[in-house]
Amino acid sequence: MRSGKLNRVCEIQYKYVNVNTDYGTEEITWLPLATVWCEKMDVLPSRSEKVLSGLEVSADQSRIRMVYRTDIDNTMRMLIEDKLYQIVSGPAEIGHKDLIEFVVEKYSV
Repeated sequence: MRSGKLNRVCEIQYKYVNVNTDYGTEEITWLPLATVWCEKMDVLPSRSEKVLSGLEVSADQSRIRMVYRTDIDNTMRMLIEDKLYQIVSGPAEIGHKDLIEFVVEKYSV
C-alpha cells in the first residue's frame, strides 16, 4: 500500500434528515462518519463552467485518495482544511482493496 502521500486530514460527513413534527419540514444535519488521512490532488484546469439561475458557476474539482473503505458513497461530503467538498464521483478502487479515489467539487461563484 502507498500510504506515504496521505498527508491531509479529511472528515467524512453524512447527511442526517429529521422531520420537524410541527411544520413537516426537513431539518438537515451533517454528522461525522470518520476522520481519515487522505491525499488531495487538484484536477487540471478546464472550461468546466455552467450557468445556474443566471450566474456563471465554476466547479473546482479535486481527486481524493484514502485507504480502502466500503462505507462512503456520493451522498456524503468531505471537510478538508476547513473547506467543504461534495462527492460527485466514486469510489473507484485502486489496487486490490489498497486505496479508493473520489472526485469532489468545491463550488465558487
